[in-house]
Amino acid sequence: MTRKYFGTDGIRGKVGEPPITADFLLKLGWAAGRVFANEGHGFVLVGKDTRISGYMFESALEAGLTAAGVDTRLLGPMPTPGIAYLTRTLRARAGIVISASHNPYYDNGVKFFSVQGTKLPDEIEKKIEEYIDSPMTTVDSSKLGKAKRLVDAAGRYIEFCKASVPTRHDFSGMRIVIDCAHGATYHIAPHVFSEVGAEVVTIGAEPDGLNINDECGATKPEKLAATVLSYRADLGIALDGDGDRLVMVDHKGEIVDGDELIYIIAKSRQDAGQMSGPVVGTLMTNLGMEHGLKKLGINLIRAKVGDRYVMEMLAKHKGILGGENSGHIICLDKTTTGDGIISALQVMAEMQNSGKNLHELKSGMQKYPQVLVNVKTNKKINPDDDVNIQKSMKDIEKKLGDTGRVLLRASGTEPLIRVMVEGQDNDLVKSYANQLAGDVKKAIGA
Repeated sequence: MTRKYFGTDGIRGKVGEPPITADFLLKLGWAAGRVFANEGHGFVLVGKDTRISGYMFESALEAGLTAAGVDTRLLGPMPTPGIAYLTRTLRARAGIVISASHNPYYDNGVKFFSVQGTKLPDEIEKKIEEYIDSPMTTVDSSKLGKAKRLVDAAGRYIEFCKASVPTRHDFSGMRIVIDCAHGATYHIAPHVFSEVGAEVVTIGAEPDGLNINDECGATKPEKLAATVLSYRADLGIALDGDGDRLVMVDHKGEIVDGDELIYIIAKSRQDAGQMSGPVVGTLMTNLGMEHGLKKLGINLIRAKVGDRYVMEMLAKHKGILGGENSGHIICLDKTTTGDGIISALQVMAEMQNSGKNLHELKSGMQKYPQVLVNVKTNKKINPDDDVNIQKSMKDIEKKLGDTGRVLLRASGTEPLIRVMVEGQDNDLVKSYANQLAGDVKKAIGA
């Protein structure tokens, strides 16, 4: 379904540039309010991360919802998965998240959750877009919506996270470092992990509206790795600005990415007899993870890049576990969306169950070298339609056989052809990636 404003993960962009402006978000709040009012009665939750523009957009959305006659419950700073959880348990009409996730402070965005705590269906987003493009009206004064702050939101979500691991797990004696990316988990994550018994060292928990994701968090875990080594911690946990991504660091300071974490959780579920369906990854999921899962007797299915597509495939194939190498991990047996805190707790529980440290657990799969080369293009091109590109790609695939993989795709957001080659031999992979990128350049006349 073609959508005018909504992308794969809501509406996102640079603050002050359409559509991420105060007047557009006022209209968006009103349009969403009209749709939710038609769907039935009830309030809408509004939460945000810690970027400075969140205040402006929270007010704009609240005004639009009020004008449409819809009550609002304001959550303040709250992780995206926390808003999904509260939307479901409080039986709200919908949940609205003001966040640009792992992006810098000068970006922002809006995404929605349904009453089930999942992304809105396409047809609801389409209805909202239709209202956005129609004149804004205000309900009679007697029917205007009301807004209240929900003061116990953080406490509710903290208890939910803790309940995602059995109470027999006491992490006393485990020293961990948490990097909150100066984002929405700053007042949540330290409490969760200390209340399950761990000794917690916290970094990236002093948001000022401008430092969210700035050289910290899941997209920049190097500072976390250094802190883990400095404190001789057992592990490190890096979350992103809105708390739906997780990257970890083992006691040696080595970074453990989303693919490795998904493998660890999958093996844990398999050993406990709780694994159901395939694991869903994406086109970028490392081939080493696929081979590692195969040895466990677990199939991997690849979706398009984006958690929305991972969720669709999980539903289609009745799976409980999926995600991306970037650290967006979905444990559907525990919650309804990607959740960095809950995913980290699952890994810690497996460490305790197995008696192994994180370094030992991740060594169960061999991550293959993966080289990505971006080729700029001045014209729109589909690599699948070019005979010369396809011939070059097939030649390399034949040479790699079962020990490697080639992926060519046009970027959906930039004028780029993304060339990815992975395999067991790093030098060979690098050579093939550069060779294929050169052939792509020739074919498009770059």
